[in-house]
Amino acid sequence: MVPSNEYTEDAIQAMIREAGLRCTTSRTTVLARLARANAPLSHADLSEELVPRGFDQATIYRNLTDLTEVGLLNRLDLGDHIWRFEFRGDHHHDEGEHPHFMCVDCGEISCLAEVEITMNRQDKSPALVAEISEIFLKGRCAKCG
Repeated sequence: MVPSNEYTEDAIQAMIREAGLRCTTSRTTVLARLARANAPLSHADLSEELVPRGFDQATIYRNLTDLTEVGLLNRLDLGDHIWRFEFRGDHHHDEGEHPHFMCVDCGEISCLAEVEITMNRQDKSPALVAEISEIFLKGRCAKCG
């Protein structure tokens, strides 16, 4: 995912309302923060940043759940049992997903938005009947080499 500064506060609020949710300050703040993120963020990441600004951890979690349920966020588990959330924005109805990379040494997560995943729909193998929902790669990042 490429972070976007193109989403104004008005645009974020409109997305929330169009998704059928009430537009609250905490919901707008959570969605706007994820829209600016370079990689998926966990509840702990968001809480670390938002709790000192007066937001409640439980409210942050409820907002993450609500925004995921209406399709504005993706929820990912990259194999470490920590849910991370990623902004989908205007693309919340797109079929295409992108893979993520997690460094096994430092834990840094990167979006591989430029990598396109395609499936040959003509192959009727039972293993390929399901839609791709998550793909992630593990290895060492350039810093940990």
